[in-house]
Amino acid sequence: MDKIKLLQKKLIQNEIDAYIVPSADEHNSEYLSDYYKARSYLSGFTGSAGTLLITQKKAFLWTDGRYYIQASKQIEGKGITLMKQGTTGVPTLSEFITTNFMENSVIAFDGKVMSASFVLNLLKKDRTLQINDSLDLISEIWEDRPRLPFSFLYKLEDFFTGCTFKQKLESIRKEMLKEKATLHILSSLEDQAWLYNLRANDIPHTPVFFAFTIIDIENCHLFIERKKLDKLVEKYLKENNIIVHEYTEFYEYLKSINGKSILIDLNKANYTIYSSIIAQNEIINHEDPSLLLKAIKNDIEIKNLKHAHIKDGVAFTKLMYYIKKNITEETAMSEISVTNYLYKLRQSQESFVDISFETICAYKEHGAMMHYSATQETNYTLEPSDFLLIDSGGHYLDGTTDITRTLALGELSDIQKLHFTTVLKSVIALSEAVFLKGVKGLNLDILARGPIWKLYLDYKCGTGHGVGYLLSVHEAPNGFRWQIVPERNDSTVFIPGMVTTNEPGIYLENRYGIRIENEMVCIEKGKSEFGEFLGFETITYAPIDLDAIEVSLLSTEEKDWLNQYHKTVYKMISPYLEDDEKDWLKKYTREI
Repeated sequence: MDKIKLLQKKLIQNEIDAYIVPSADEHNSEYLSDYYKARSYLSGFTGSAGTLLITQKKAFLWTDGRYYIQASKQIEGKGITLMKQGTTGVPTLSEFITTNFMENSVIAFDGKVMSASFVLNLLKKDRTLQINDSLDLISEIWEDRPRLPFSFLYKLEDFFTGCTFKQKLESIRKEMLKEKATLHILSSLEDQAWLYNLRANDIPHTPVFFAFTIIDIENCHLFIERKKLDKLVEKYLKENNIIVHEYTEFYEYLKSINGKSILIDLNKANYTIYSSIIAQNEIINHEDPSLLLKAIKNDIEIKNLKHAHIKDGVAFTKLMYYIKKNITEETAMSEISVTNYLYKLRQSQESFVDISFETICAYKEHGAMMHYSATQETNYTLEPSDFLLIDSGGHYLDGTTDITRTLALGELSDIQKLHFTTVLKSVIALSEAVFLKGVKGLNLDILARGPIWKLYLDYKCGTGHGVGYLLSVHEAPNGFRWQIVPERNDSTVFIPGMVTTNEPGIYLENRYGIRIENEMVCIEKGKSEFGEFLGFETITYAPIDLDAIEVSLLSTEEKDWLNQYHKTVYKMISPYLEDDEKDWLKKYTREI
């Protein structure tokens, strides 16, 4: 039987009007282990963001602009209505529920994978709704469900992190005292990995481990599967007076907490956590203190990150050389073969850990799907024409990278060169921004989007996102976008040390996609009687394809920026190349 129809049958049996299936695990992670990919299992849509609402007779999928094209293709013919969130006239999920369900309708979900803030906001909008938050219907119908992930933890040494666990814990406790909290519940996997200076591999391409943490003024409790701890990690935890519990004991432990002032981020915590503590305690709904602390990279982390970007730039430059050299010859290349070759180039770099996300290698019209992933069924063979968009990154012990380059594989049309050069102009405009301290990405996004808007074009996503340090490639709370999207949490003020991507683009369905992406670290620029001024330093080092640029469209200042950038790229990358690669790089970083 069809998976959705099977679930609808369960709804009728349980007298449920609608069932919500989010893209989340118990920690509200962006990227998921296979065990938690229920929305993908039911709908066939494999993007990282989206929520499925299933009623007794219908099904609806909400997703954002990055996935409109992909989602429409993957759910075609499955009886699922695509709800393009952020589009005029399309209600949010909570608006849809409160508008379309009558008084005392029953909305069900598994409370462990629903954010507390979403449920509370839903109930605030419509107090007549009845909720069932303990119904895990997915497990009832998913017969071959993958197992929960298992990986061993490993410690990052201080020369990588620049800050010890005890120093980080002290900083969190200071923030707790400011908020008059006697206890803090931390469920974000990235924040816990950062706090303990520990990493693992419980989520593909995100080096974290499943755990919960409870911090009070005297103790730090870690809830984790003990089998994941080897003797070295056990010794480290003991030396730091961390009290270890089994992961499965967490929810029962919550029931023993009472009379506390609990600092908790209800955007990150699941609803079951909230419902377990609300009756006996005071809730202080506040952003996890670690969120901002980990976003501001210290001097040692920034130094390490720059080194990681040199290694990553070497890998990508070698790939670009390989593609450019072989595209007109007999060497057969495809989206998948290029992806695999790039992986091997990264893997050969010192202290490589993993790729930081599934590589997007998209030829021709595939590039218009922002998060395209090649399969054996969709795999294009490359030809000496059109654009190839490659969005990829790596995890190294000394940092995480995210880079996109769009390559011209042959002669381009005038309109293609116009679009590529416009995207480059957008990148340059944001790279050169100088701004007063206190400015947010909302204030700066127009710098990147402006040249593209002048062509009456737009891209349905943000212009950039924060990047973790050997953590998630998408890290709050810094980013660039022109309007606030609350669930993205990327609209904070910029602070020196924050690392953010700069990645405007043009995407034309059934034609091509163009994106150029660099990472930038926020730096101090200078002071005057008008205040403190900040800016950015680009720390991604790889050529921007000169073959795709219409030089006449660039101003003198833009050409100066590109020439200086390419001079830096050659200086950083060339010492690690073979002679023929170095000669090629000299040509592709020449002054224009």
